[in-house]
Amino acid sequence: MGTVGDIPARPTAAEHRPTAQVSGDPGVGPAPDEEDDGTAGEPAAPRARPVGRLDPSRCSVQALLRGDSPTATAPPARRWLLVEQPGPWGRDALLESRFDQEVAPRLAARAREAGIRVQMVRRPGDRLTDSGRRWAVADISPGEATVWWSTRTTDAELLDAPWDGSVGTPSQAPTYLVCTHGAHDACCAVRGRPLARSLPADPGDVWETSHLGGDRFAANVVVLPHGHVYGQVPDDGEELVYAAERGQVVLPWLRGRAGLPAPAQAAQHHARVELGLLGVEDLPPRGVRSLASPSPGVERWAVTLTGPDGDLVVTVESWLSERAHRLTCAAAQPGRWRTWHPLELRVARPATPA
Repeated sequence: MGTVGDIPARPTAAEHRPTAQVSGDPGVGPAPDEEDDGTAGEPAAPRARPVGRLDPSRCSVQALLRGDSPTATAPPARRWLLVEQPGPWGRDALLESRFDQEVAPRLAARAREAGIRVQMVRRPGDRLTDSGRRWAVADISPGEATVWWSTRTTDAELLDAPWDGSVGTPSQAPTYLVCTHGAHDACCAVRGRPLARSLPADPGDVWETSHLGGDRFAANVVVLPHGHVYGQVPDDGEELVYAAERGQVVLPWLRGRAGLPAPAQAAQHHARVELGLLGVEDLPPRGVRSLASPSPGVERWAVTLTGPDGDLVVTVESWLSERAHRLTCAAAQPGRWRTWHPLELRVARPATPA
């Protein structure tokens, strides 16, 4: 196990982050949400950049050039509803698709009330003949991570179907959702669609999905059932799949575990780096406590994690980026974002001897 104490400075962006691949032709790769009839030992070290060439002004290219850190940017939802819907998606994938338009707003309202995140999914290449009208509920809570898969005859069935895991076939095998939502951001389509088609996993476990957030980190992938979100995934994602099938995470592209508050994501990430713990269920958080701010605009948190030898407390700090930049290709105004920085890692309570 690594030394516990003050955490050394975070590796530089050049050491961890992929390099930008830039082209003057933003049309290279599949057009956003264009339908087509495409088909779908230790791994070799991948090239450290996402596939898909983009104009230098695109948000994902600029994020790579700046070295934006994706740490602690996974979405907060712990329960997810996956709805298979082939065909094009508009900016709001549920409301602007071939899904029953009388049912869609009612389903969205039910999901909001239940606190569940809706993700539209389709097979890579948008092969209409592959549609099985599948749907699933995923609970990514630590220790309970499961996806329950079902099929529907009509879209209206989702308005009354139980979302508590009492129906459907449970699965704890890795399921890969690759954001390809070009109507939300072109980077997601140009980076995401080639990745979804080439991901070296069982084709039944790979889906294109709607907006995951963090467009500038395309290509974005969430691996269920544990909900680890990755950004700037390079090449065909071989290293990600290799790790997921062994119950591990890959730190260079890890944005965080969905369902956890941002301070817990940041603390867990930095404890993994320091201690070399890569298991998908390693270091579950036990508590998050806000500390006094040392200066205006700075947030400081103490996060308690369950470690292999007792509880750990990680102190992390967050502040806004110095400059504002466009965070999506469609952003009307530049924005600033919070960056996360570790201060200390210590043992709070050693494990009781057996």
